[in-house]
Amino acid sequence: MTPLQILDAAINGTPAPRIPIFCNLLDQGARELGIASKEYFNNGTKVAEAQLRMLNRYGHDNVWSLHYVGKEAELLGCQSVLFADDGPPNVADFVIKTWDDIAKFEIPADITQHPAWETVADCLTLLRREVGNTHPICAYVTASTTLPAILMGMDKWMELLLMGPADLRDALLRKCNQFVKQNITALSAAGANVLIYSSPFGSTYFVNKKILQSLIMPWMQQDLQPGGVHDVVYYCGMAPFNDVIDDVFEQLQIKCHYISPLADLAVAKRIIHRRGLTCGVIDDIKMINWSADETRAEVKRIIDIGKTEGHFLFGTGVMPMAIPETNIKAMLDAAFEYGALA
Repeated sequence: MTPLQILDAAINGTPAPRIPIFCNLLDQGARELGIASKEYFNNGTKVAEAQLRMLNRYGHDNVWSLHYVGKEAELLGCQSVLFADDGPPNVADFVIKTWDDIAKFEIPADITQHPAWETVADCLTLLRREVGNTHPICAYVTASTTLPAILMGMDKWMELLLMGPADLRDALLRKCNQFVKQNITALSAAGANVLIYSSPFGSTYFVNKKILQSLIMPWMQQDLQPGGVHDVVYYCGMAPFNDVIDDVFEQLQIKCHYISPLADLAVAKRIIHRRGLTCGVIDDIKMINWSADETRAEVKRIIDIGKTEGHFLFGTGVMPMAIPETNIKAMLDAAFEYGALA
């Protein structure tokens, strides 16, 4: 079976030789090719080449079209990104500096015609040609209720979200929703077959249940309504969201849940059961200082909890560059060993 078939089997609960194994190696690409971060991220073909090289070397199941989260801000007018060779790029200039800028803020009529889209398109073209029929190609989509954080900064967005004028907040969210729907359509058309829908505010870790139900959930429904959710993974950063899993099933119909390492995986597995896919995620921040044996032991613990009765995927978070190579290999070796189903 191909990795894509193994993923489908895990979602649907049909037989497979092993569980799916995701390893999200994003910032390691420049180091893999031996070039500077800025040169790397400004060339979509190089991003794809690095993804394919690491896939071949480590043997995990997925590749990524994501360059960095700030790429979405560039598509919406950000003029400056700060690149670093030891971590992810960051937005260095906010598109929205004051609330007055919201009225002037416009969504491109077609984001695929924006110069910043070219590197994404180049990356997906190569990935689709090489592994589109065999492997999960992951793309990252920031929810409309989270997107303002990279457009105006988290502090200003939290102020507007929770205390600012509702009409101004909703005006911004309507524009962000237009972008999200465009982005999902464009990424899928270009070759992405797994959409990681990132909604940190879709967890009660950041907002209370009342705000989540009355404000966040309706906007998430609008984000996802046009194309459906068959290839969508619910992801709240590393925030736990066990207490909203039932809501996600009932109101969004998303079946794949990327569980935070801060959450109780056994509880998440019981809630999801056979309704969909539970993704057990290792705490890869701690992997920086773990030994290889400690890494293997944690992989075993996660898989022992999750693979019972199937419908389970082993995955990682953002895999910081400081994680030793030995730990990456130990993690994946253990995942293949303990994740066998035959």
